[in-house]
Amino acid sequence: MDEENQRSVPVLPWMRHPVDVTRCEQLSLRRVPFLDRRLKSALENMEISKLFPVQVALWQETIGPGNFERDLCINSPTGSGKTLAYALPIVQKLLPTSTVKCLRALVVVPTRDLALQVKQVFDAIALPLGLRVGLAVGQSSVADEISSLVYLPGEEEGVDPGFLSPFWFQSKVDILVATPGRLVDHVNLSRGFTLKHLHYLVVDEADRLLREDYQSWLPTVLKSTQSSNNDDGGSGGGDDVFQLGFPYSPWSRRTCGVERGSKPHSRLAKVVLSATLTRDPGRLVQLNLHHPLFLSAGKMRYRLPENLESFKLICERKVKPLYLVALLKSLGEEKCIVFTRSVDSTHRLCKLMNCFEDLQIDIKEYSGRQHQRVRSKTLNEFRKGQFQVLVSSDAMTRGMDVEGVRNVINYDMPKYIKTYVHRAGRTARAGQNGRCFTLMSNDEVGRFKRLMKKAEASACLEHTLPSHLIEELHSTYQSALSKLKEIILESRRKPKDKSCQ
Repeated sequence: MDEENQRSVPVLPWMRHPVDVTRCEQLSLRRVPFLDRRLKSALENMEISKLFPVQVALWQETIGPGNFERDLCINSPTGSGKTLAYALPIVQKLLPTSTVKCLRALVVVPTRDLALQVKQVFDAIALPLGLRVGLAVGQSSVADEISSLVYLPGEEEGVDPGFLSPFWFQSKVDILVATPGRLVDHVNLSRGFTLKHLHYLVVDEADRLLREDYQSWLPTVLKSTQSSNNDDGGSGGGDDVFQLGFPYSPWSRRTCGVERGSKPHSRLAKVVLSATLTRDPGRLVQLNLHHPLFLSAGKMRYRLPENLESFKLICERKVKPLYLVALLKSLGEEKCIVFTRSVDSTHRLCKLMNCFEDLQIDIKEYSGRQHQRVRSKTLNEFRKGQFQVLVSSDAMTRGMDVEGVRNVINYDMPKYIKTYVHRAGRTARAGQNGRCFTLMSNDEVGRFKRLMKKAEASACLEHTLPSHLIEELHSTYQSALSKLKEIILESRRKPKDKSCQ
């Protein structure tokens, strides 16, 4: 049964009273205690001058008085800065201490495009500090990929690695961003690849990663790290003086689970994040969390971006494409993402939209129907502003950050509030303004109201379009439908042609 249909899911004790990260204030870089000057310079090169509340909170619990004493679970809205929130302290913790390189931090994400995005964030702040970031997403063969991750002695001389002792292998990277399936491939198949030196594990978009099996990736990872991450020894500890650098500190002398000042275990530290973090004990227990601390942006599980405006657009189902075109025309040249319910719906709608005459709006498709190289190219072009509208399946909803997206349009109303939160979160990111429009018929209005009540911001105004704009498009719409039928008939004769024209 889907988690959203469960009426009474038991809540783990440590999740009942979360730390509210919204009580933290934004903090300028010059006021962040212990921030390495090279890391500060890298952030400034990214035109970042301050940390957002969730970033301040994680800095406290990792570099500050928390000092990674506890595993962290974070529920924070999309666009609130979660990637940088965990990347900053990990990079600071991994400042080079020796010339021997080993894999010490692993970030697992559900999709390739999100992995590429996360790697870019790490590259921007890690490379200036002498740290290398690797990528394992299956864009090439296992053998080709492992050559970028592990140094194989004698590879230039043609020595067979099968004859070498494991002690001869050395990691080429300090940090690895991976999708779960390819990660398991390397753990099971790649000689020289090891997680035995791993210090930090980040599970990003955790609700999806814990919901789907992905070749039992989590048990595989935890088993691979057990031998070197036991609960013996350790050094270091918290420092209450550190708290003076923050405008607000809800962590002062907390004694829940671990007393302030106690020495952390030499263990695998975990950070678990999502904008819609699961509350299901059966899924969370798989992580084997150590005295977990729950950080959340407010009491509601489903929270929309602060500067998001939500609108409903009511129309009959049979003319919904016409209303979509009218809406896009009314939005001018603003960058938009249009979400549909499925891969096939995305493909068909994209084709139909491009059948409209004199539309003067560049529209492309992004879905799991396409090859990864095509999706990546389309996404890069969209980021660069080479076209205006991206029609997407929910492959685009998870964590993807595209600068300048002013509008999100739900062509198909999402079934769950979780999906609405992730879709809407492609706009109004990092404090920017954004709008989310949802197209619906009259008989869907009641269900939409019930859906929105589950979110903290339930206000949703009705959006209307000029009647003359709708009337002007009727004949063009009928012509577009006829053209689409011809394209479908032609594609049946040539089944290999699956491109979005």
